[in-house]
Amino acid sequence: MRRVQYERGESGPEVLELVCVPEPTPGPGELLVRVEAIGVTLPVVRKVREQREPIALGGEVAGAVVAVGAGVTEYAEGDRVTGLVFGHGYADYALLSAAMASPIPDGACAVDAVALVRSGLVALGALDAADPKDGESVLVTAAASGVGHLALQLARVCGALRVVAAVSNLDKSAFVRGLGADEVIEYGQQSWGEPVDYALDAVGGDLLTPAIAAIVPGGRLVSYSSGGGTIQAYDLLVGGKSVIGFQMARIAMGQPELYEKWRTELWHCYDSGQVRPAVHARFALADAAQAHRVIEQRTNLGKVVLVP
Repeated sequence: MRRVQYERGESGPEVLELVCVPEPTPGPGELLVRVEAIGVTLPVVRKVREQREPIALGGEVAGAVVAVGAGVTEYAEGDRVTGLVFGHGYADYALLSAAMASPIPDGACAVDAVALVRSGLVALGALDAADPKDGESVLVTAAASGVGHLALQLARVCGALRVVAAVSNLDKSAFVRGLGADEVIEYGQQSWGEPVDYALDAVGGDLLTPAIAAIVPGGRLVSYSSGGGTIQAYDLLVGGKSVIGFQMARIAMGQPELYEKWRTELWHCYDSGQVRPAVHARFALADAAQAHRVIEQRTNLGKVVLVP
């Protein structure tokens, strides 16, 4: 089978290589999935850029189960699933933990599933952490990203009356407004307008300070970025603001009932038309480096997907 891997002691997407390797065998609790779609994520792109040692390119996959490992009872050959792969995911076949798998309903394609489920779960989980109330206002950073464009829509489902989209370039305005944003701001603006009740931040870094300034006294910021950053305690003390960290892996592993509840809610929103996953582009496995560049350059509108 074919697999994209990063093996050189360099950095950057230009070192991704398409190689031929043996098809893996599922171990206990694992599914072997014939991959139909792979979601490219910012954390993986960052690892390739920053990591100088060989790494496995994991990520979101969707496809059909072709073999099951020992102890797996909830899935069988032929089932269509999606989920997060921690090992090699950029491949024709991938090993997926049954605990991380989610069934794909009839009528949903693999590309929609990989664009919706993991990113949508992160968005829904960040919203849950924010504890939104009907009629509140929300700011979503990286609003045109794979997670952000779903968070815009889900915030409205969760009762937001005013939705503000923060983007790296105002060229993305039409896209985010088409998904329900009432206002659009660019990161470099000095003023981010009228403060919001809560904010969902996927960027981190230098953007944390203006994001905290953009929430009302007593407001809360949910951070789910892998980009790091520093928060000044004084910025929180003035106005009694709160910062909440959210990580999906902790929920998936430690609170499976909540994880399943969110999955059910997400597919309901998809089936009812309340949430529409957007796919910016589809790339072949051989073009994985090009897909990474789209993410690095922050030009994507929605999800970037590899299709073996």
